[in-house]
Amino acid sequence: MLLSFMELRKLKAKFNIRSEQEDYDVIHDTVEKGIFFKGTNLWILIFAILIACVGLNVNSTAVIIGAMLISPLMGPILGMGYSLATYDFTLFRKSLVNFGFAVASGLVASTVYFSVTPLGEAHSELLARTQPNIYDVIIALAGGLAGIIALSSKQKGNVIPGVAIATALMPPLCTAGYGLATGTWNYFFGAFYLFTINTVFIAVATLLIVRFLKYPIWHGVDENMKRAANRWVSIIATITVLPSIYFGYILVQQERFSRNALSYIRNETHIPGDYLLKSEVDPAKRSIRLIYGGRLIPDNVKQEVIAKAKHYDLAHSKITIQQGFSLEDEAATENLLAINSQQTEIDRLRSELSRTLHMQDSTAQRKHLGRQLLQELKPLYPEITACGAADQVIYDDSLKAHRYFALFLASTDRRKTLADQEKLAGWFQSRLNADSVKVYVE
Repeated sequence: MLLSFMELRKLKAKFNIRSEQEDYDVIHDTVEKGIFFKGTNLWILIFAILIACVGLNVNSTAVIIGAMLISPLMGPILGMGYSLATYDFTLFRKSLVNFGFAVASGLVASTVYFSVTPLGEAHSELLARTQPNIYDVIIALAGGLAGIIALSSKQKGNVIPGVAIATALMPPLCTAGYGLATGTWNYFFGAFYLFTINTVFIAVATLLIVRFLKYPIWHGVDENMKRAANRWVSIIATITVLPSIYFGYILVQQERFSRNALSYIRNETHIPGDYLLKSEVDPAKRSIRLIYGGRLIPDNVKQEVIAKAKHYDLAHSKITIQQGFSLEDEAATENLLAINSQQTEIDRLRSELSRTLHMQDSTAQRKHLGRQLLQELKPLYPEITACGAADQVIYDDSLKAHRYFALFLASTDRRKTLADQEKLAGWFQSRLNADSVKVYVE
């Protein structure tokens, strides 16, 4: 029993975050310095906004991560949570003003950028910031908890950059700017709502940890103001989280619909004599479109396929079966056969033309081969006065064909040329890339 108690104490000690906690005054100074946007922080904010806009514009994940890493937006958010937890309303006002300045700067800069950039398409990285849900609340809350715990510790490590990447404050702000620049208000409201979720729940997580660690209250505050502050925090957090729960529910329903639809398509959409050319699933509209090619599908067969959807929880879905092409459509069949016939004839003519051109080219080359060989031989063998070449085929007793190149040389010094006949045959064989060469000297 004593051993178990000791083990429990050791386990509790492992989870004790106060053992490495920084001094309260150091934490307070760190938080206060991080909320202001002037000098270095202001320039970093400007560059982070520009990097995030470019990353979203060219759909580069690496560039967007870089913008999240250098973004100083975490500072005033942690400052708001910390100041509310310690009832330091002067610090809260400073945090809120600086945060408002950062948000306005981000919106203005991103709106201007997306108004002038020639690349106007909304890529996947941008679209990913337009549909927040309850899972983003969980990420923001966990990220805020990790951020304030790291800030409170003497061993901060690389947690703050990691929190900046996980909670992604800068990209949704710039996506909201894209929505303003292009007039796509659903992008603007979706992205700005995601930014609001991250802001509120990072601040709430900061408030919870500061209260849990019992940070000192630096200024005396009346109880009514404390209750009012706590009430407003609860109201804002509740208002922020409720839509995300609804969107999270929709996301889960759409995922379930997609999974059921794929199972249905895989198992129940085979029609004998037809081939499923394409299937389209739209979870948002709860619709499935099936496009077949092959024989004409009777209406009763279509209804049978559609009726099987009820076994996959798709009874209230819109299922459409379309005929891409029908082999029983006489006109379509005749057109298809005519096209195939024309293509076959075109391929045949193209092949014949290619062979004819090749033969003509080969004949032209052979016609001038003797002259070319003579020009190459003359500097080495001045006694050779004429040269001819021919591609020959001879047959033996078994009627087996043997192909070789025959070369006819005329020489003023026949004895000397015959002495070099073997050397000339080797040269010709290499020069003509031929398997066999025979040299005749006159």
